[in-house]
Amino acid sequence: MKINTKLLHGYPVIDQETGASSIPKYQTSTFHQKDVFNHTGYSYSRFANPTVDAAEKCIAALEDAKFGLAFSSGMAAINSVLFMLSNGDHLVLGKNIYGGTFQTVNDFLVRFGVECTFVDESNVKEWEAAIQPNTKMFYLESPSNPLLTITDLKEVANIAKQHDILTASDNTFMTPLSQHPLELGIDIVIHSATKFINGHSDVVAGLVVTNNEDLHTQLKMHQKALGGTLGAEDAWLMLRGVKTMGLRMEKSIANAQQLADYLITKPQVKNVYYPGLKTHKDHDIHIKQASDGGAVLSFELETEEQVAHLFEHCRVPIVAVSLGGVESILSYPWLMSHACMPEEERLNMGVTPTLIRLSCGIEDIEDLLSDLENSIK
Repeated sequence: MKINTKLLHGYPVIDQETGASSIPKYQTSTFHQKDVFNHTGYSYSRFANPTVDAAEKCIAALEDAKFGLAFSSGMAAINSVLFMLSNGDHLVLGKNIYGGTFQTVNDFLVRFGVECTFVDESNVKEWEAAIQPNTKMFYLESPSNPLLTITDLKEVANIAKQHDILTASDNTFMTPLSQHPLELGIDIVIHSATKFINGHSDVVAGLVVTNNEDLHTQLKMHQKALGGTLGAEDAWLMLRGVKTMGLRMEKSIANAQQLADYLITKPQVKNVYYPGLKTHKDHDIHIKQASDGGAVLSFELETEEQVAHLFEHCRVPIVAVSLGGVESILSYPWLMSHACMPEEERLNMGVTPTLIRLSCGIEDIEDLLSDLENSIK
């Protein structure tokens, strides 16, 4: 199936009991056991739920993976992967990482005795140079949040395989429509389904896929034991949202490209971070592993006064934490997504008080361009 057909027919969408065209919300915590000695597959919704099962099969189908798991948030998904590490293990990850991931690494993994090394994710040689005898995992994020830094996924995955190192990659920004890390050699792929997969800013959810049965078994245990299972209501809403993802993303990506092209012409804009631009330093690597530039861009203004003016005068995008909705979303990483990081760490990775992130929605591009024109002084 091609992608827009797969979004509608490539996973369980018809209820087998009734023929309903939408998988029902099995809004239950527990299941009656007709025969206590012969388990029918469902006993308690933290362990398994038919609506959640459909969501897991959905993401597996979209990523062409054997196994999918659904979690109560993107961070629950990330933590279930990172908690595969044990005391004495060594983790290598990019320095331009999502703030929540950074917080898990520094507030939990380090405390649990996991050694961590941050590298320039765009430099393949740094990944290899960071390897120690106890290195167990490479954690990647391409493009990174919020600076859209690119990692050569295939090259880093090849290095990891040569040293028997597990690789995990966050694919939230690109979605399964634009980038397929499993095909590039990555072992585990993570999504915050809160974002583009659901697409309507009304769900918090996380997803993980892998082709490795042993990894799936371990992650399934983490899902149950750590309690981060997705609820039936959010699973149902995600399944509803995913049906239009192809059409939504097509418009959002087109808007992002046009807005990036516009912003690089503005003298008040110091930097534009968008891998769809040929001026992006790793544009060629990104286009080699992805089909487009995605729907998120960041840009840096000259002064904090300009930032305040923009947020005061913008009228079309909402101003909020998160991204990936049908509405465009302006975010201020300095005080939002990366506020949990120490100021020194934020500045070190390039998250400055003049950096703005824009997740492009499906509005008419003329309105978005006009709004920015009126807001950037």
